[in-house]
Amino acid sequence: MPEPTSVRAEWPQVVRFSRKMLKRLVPAVLAILFIPRLFAAYLVLGLVDVLRNRPVTPSLLTQYFGGNGVFVWLLSPFNLLLDFICLPYWNKGIYRLEDLPVGYRAEIQTLIDAAHRRDIAGLLGSRMGENKRGMIFFQWYGRMLPTSVEIPEYHVRYKYIRTIGVSIFNRRQSTDRHFGPLRATLRVLYNINPIADPNVYIRVGDHMHRWSDSPLFIFDDTLQHESHNESDALRFCLFVDIVRPSLVPWVLSAIVSGVRLFVLPVRSVFYKHWTFFK
Repeated sequence: MPEPTSVRAEWPQVVRFSRKMLKRLVPAVLAILFIPRLFAAYLVLGLVDVLRNRPVTPSLLTQYFGGNGVFVWLLSPFNLLLDFICLPYWNKGIYRLEDLPVGYRAEIQTLIDAAHRRDIAGLLGSRMGENKRGMIFFQWYGRMLPTSVEIPEYHVRYKYIRTIGVSIFNRRQSTDRHFGPLRATLRVLYNINPIADPNVYIRVGDHMHRWSDSPLFIFDDTLQHESHNESDALRFCLFVDIVRPSLVPWVLSAIVSGVRLFVLPVRSVFYKHWTFFK
C-alpha cells in the first residue's frame, strides 16, 4: 500500500532534522567520552553564562547548548573573563544612556544627531524593495567600509564606537531568537524613524522594549534576543557597537580588533538572512 502524500512530504523535513541533530550530538558524545573533564568544565561555565538570561526555560537551554547559541557556549569562558576584566563596571545586561561614562554618551549622541540631519531613512528607504531585512555598515569592528551613502560622521574614528551601521526591517518582518557571540562590546540601537505602533519592538529575555516608548536601547547582545516589526511601515535603526566600559579600555579595543580579523572572512554566516547595501 503506497504511503499517503502527506507522509512522503514530511520525509525531507525528518531527514534534515536528523542530520542537524547528529551534527550536534556526535561532537558532544565524543567530548564526553574522550575529554570528560574539559567537557564538565565547559558545562559548568556554560550554565553560569546562560543563567544570566531570564526567564530560564527548556527552550532557552536547548538553543544555548544545542542551537544557535552553541558558539556563545564555546566562548563562555572568555566572555566570563571579559565580565571580570570590565569590573567595577558591572554587566547590567540592559543599560540606560546615563549608565555609560560621559565620553560614550557624547559619541552616541553625535551618531544620533547625524542620523536625523542627514535623513538616513530617506536615503535608504528606496533601496529595500521586497528585501526582508537590509543592512548597511559604515564601520565594522573598527574597519572603515566604503559606502555610496555620504555620512561623514559615520566615517570618523571614535574612541569608544567600533561598529556603525543601519538596519532596516521591511513591513511585517522579524528575527528568530538568537545570541550575539562576544561580550567585548555593547549593542546600541536607535530607532531613526518615529514609530507609534506598539507592535514594533525588541525583546531581550523577558524584557520587551517598544520603540514607541523610547527610540534608544542599549544591551548586552550575548543575551538571547529577537526583533519584531509587526507594522505596515519600514523600521530604520542605528546599529552600533561600543567597547564596554572598563579601567583598561585598550585591552577591550585590542580584543575587538582581533575579533574583526578572525570574523571578517565569515561575516556572511552571521548575517545570512540580511541583504547588504553599500
